[in-house]
Amino acid sequence: MARVANKVALVTGAAKGMGRSHCVRLAEEGADIVALDHCTQEDGVQYPMGTPEDLAETAALVEKHGRRVITSQADVRDLAALEALVAEARRTLGSLDIVVANAGISTLGAAWELTPQQWQAIIDTNLTGTWNTVKAVAPAMIEQATGGAIVLVSSVAGIKGFGGMGHYSASKAGIIGLMQTLAQELGPHAIRVNTVNPGLINTDMSMNKALISQFLPDNPNPTREDIAEAYKGLTILPNPWLEPVDVSNAVLWLSSDEARYITGITVPVDGGQLVRS
Repeated sequence: MARVANKVALVTGAAKGMGRSHCVRLAEEGADIVALDHCTQEDGVQYPMGTPEDLAETAALVEKHGRRVITSQADVRDLAALEALVAEARRTLGSLDIVVANAGISTLGAAWELTPQQWQAIIDTNLTGTWNTVKAVAPAMIEQATGGAIVLVSSVAGIKGFGGMGHYSASKAGIIGLMQTLAQELGPHAIRVNTVNPGLINTDMSMNKALISQFLPDNPNPTREDIAEAYKGLTILPNPWLEPVDVSNAVLWLSSDEARYITGITVPVDGGQLVRS
């Protein structure tokens, strides 16, 4: 199939995890890719973030599907860098049809114990970075006058708060509010805006030692089986976590003409986690 054939998709946070999966899944269905990632380890983040080598691997995986790809080591907190990348993408690839604002980070801590720096790092990357991304791409998409799709990656934590994640939940809830406004503002230009809201996904962000220790405080070296047992019951469906491609399939659907009249909604991809909780 070629559900997004000859479209150009910009994906942030593309070096690894869900971002890489989104790039590859869209490429499988015919899209050329603009893949960007900061490729720098953020202070205080307790899991490995993407590297230049990871971003190059994402590009190679896209090219295996015969699609063109542009990569950029850009920070979503840098609006000028995003605007320059959008201009380059239009010059090189001709258009910009799909945007997946995926970049985000997570740390843990009780809300009243967070430092101002911890709070600001999450808000700046997750929420302001998402706004920067849309601010950079929207004028170009409007000018093209061909419509398009924007998918903002929120979280189940943006719908229901979880202890130890107040700053993260606030950032992801903000993304939902931003999406609902953008859907109204960009709809007259035939640009659809939605969120996907992942639950527990098999990525470094969700499967890191700091988070696992919240469930297994007395087990310093848990096996995968221990983790699965600890996470069991978070979802309704049998699997204790989902794979990145499960989220990418939702991103693909929202980006394709199959969802041509879908805008302004949240799509939880969580195995029933919200219903269970």
